[in-house]
Amino acid sequence: MAQEQLTFWLATFGVIIVGGFMVLIMTKKASPFTALVLTPLVVGIGTGLSGLFGYSWTDTFKYGIAGIIGNADSVLKDTFTAIENGTTPPSSASVIGGVVGTAVLLLFAILYFGLMLSAGLFDPVVDFILKLSKGDPLKVLVGTALLSLAVSVDGDGSTTTLVVCAAMIPVYHRLKMKMMDLAIVVILSNSIMNLLPWGGPTARIIASLKVDSGDLLRRIIPGMILAAIWVIGVAYLRGRSERKRLGIVKMSEADMAEFMAQQHEDDLELARPKMVWFNLVLTLLMLSILIFGGIGFVPKINAALIFPIGLAVALVINYRNLKDQRKIVDEYGSSAVHVIVMVLAAGVFMGVLAGTGMSTAMGTALSSTVHPVLSSHWPLVVAVLSAPGAFLLSNDAFYLGVLPVLNQVGLNNGFSTMDIAVASTAGQAFHLLSPLVGFIYLLLNLTGVDMGKWQIQSAKWAVGTFVLFLIAMFAFGGVQL
Repeated sequence: MAQEQLTFWLATFGVIIVGGFMVLIMTKKASPFTALVLTPLVVGIGTGLSGLFGYSWTDTFKYGIAGIIGNADSVLKDTFTAIENGTTPPSSASVIGGVVGTAVLLLFAILYFGLMLSAGLFDPVVDFILKLSKGDPLKVLVGTALLSLAVSVDGDGSTTTLVVCAAMIPVYHRLKMKMMDLAIVVILSNSIMNLLPWGGPTARIIASLKVDSGDLLRRIIPGMILAAIWVIGVAYLRGRSERKRLGIVKMSEADMAEFMAQQHEDDLELARPKMVWFNLVLTLLMLSILIFGGIGFVPKINAALIFPIGLAVALVINYRNLKDQRKIVDEYGSSAVHVIVMVLAAGVFMGVLAGTGMSTAMGTALSSTVHPVLSSHWPLVVAVLSAPGAFLLSNDAFYLGVLPVLNQVGLNNGFSTMDIAVASTAGQAFHLLSPLVGFIYLLLNLTGVDMGKWQIQSAKWAVGTFVLFLIAMFAFGGVQL
C-alpha cells in the first residue's frame, strides 16, 4: 500500500476512534472509561485483522498495555536485536510513554490534600477571613475569593464548593448580599486552581501528551497568578457595588463566634489544629520540590514519589492511630480511584492511537489542510479552540480525544508538545461554566441562583481570565507565538 493511502486510512481509523469516543460519552451511551478502553480496541482489532496497515490485531493489545506502563525498554531491546541481526531497527516514533507515573501522582495527591482538609490546614484561613470581613460586603467578597483560591488547591470542585459555601453563606444571608456574587467568585477561583497537576484538566493533558508535570506547572503558574489577582479584583469590584447598595453592617463578636463555630462541626474527630504549622511547612516543601525540582539547590525527585512520601509522613505525624489512617484513606479513596481509572483508560486510548500510527496520520492529514497562516501560529489557534472545546466537551473528550490530534499538527509545524500542552489550558477559563460539569449543580443548589444568568454573568469575567492566560503563556510560559 502506498504511503499516502496508508496515511489516509490510518487517519480515517483515528477519526473513527476519536469521533466514536466523543459520540458515546456525549450521548451517554457509555461511560468515559468504557468508551476510552473499548473504542480503540474494537477499531484496532477490526482493522488489524486484515494485516494491511502495518499492525496485527494482537498488536492492539500490546499498544494498549504500552499506553499504561510504557514500552521504552521493549523498543530498546528490539533495537539492539535488530542491530545484531542486521535488520532495520524500530523508529523512535514507536516509543509509547505510559501513564502509570501520572496515575500514582494523582492517587497520592488527592489522598494527601484530603488528609489536609480533614486535619484542618485550611481552618485558620476560614477563621481569619470571617474575622477580618465582619459586616463589610467588600471584605466579605474579597475574603470569598481568597478562601476559594486557597481551598481549591485540593483540585476538587465539590470540596471547594462545600467548604466555601458552608463558611460564607450564613454571612451572605446575614448581610443580605447577592448569592450570585458568591457563585461567580467560587467558580472563577476554582477554574484557576483546577489547573494544578492533580486537577482534572492538567491530569488529562499529562496523560494524553506525556509531558512533565513539574515543567508544565512552572509554565502555567504565571498565568494562574495573574488570573488569581484578576479574580480578587473582580471580587473587589462587585464588593464595592454591594457596599454601596447595603452599607456596612455591624456584627457582634457573638455573631462572629457563632459563624466560626459552625465551620468546625464536621470532622472534629480527625481535626488536628495543633499540627497546622507542620502541615503547612510539609505542603509548601512538597510543592516547592514538585515545581522547582532540578533548579538550583532544589533536588529533582520524580513527581510520582513526592506525594506518596508526603502522605506517609502526614499520616504518621497527624494520625498515630491506624483506625484514623484508614478513615482518611476510605473517605478520599473513592474520589481518587475514579480519577486513576480514567487516567489508566486514557493510557489504553492513547497507546492504541500512537502504536498503530493513527495519531501521527491524523496530524499529518490535518496539517496538510490547515492554512499556512494558521499553522505558523498553531499554539494560539489551540488556545482559542480550547475555549469552545472545554465548554462544549468534557475534559475527557477534549484533552484525550481532540488534543492529541492538535498536538500532532503542532509537531508537524515545528512546535513542541509542551507548547501545545500549555496553550490548551487557556480554555479552562470557561470549562466550569459548562453544563457537563457535575459539581456546578451543587453550587447552584446551595446558592439558589439561576443557571442561565449565572453562566452569562460568570462568562463576562471569565473572558478576563482567558486573556490573562493567553498573555502569560506567551510572555512567561515559553510558548512560541
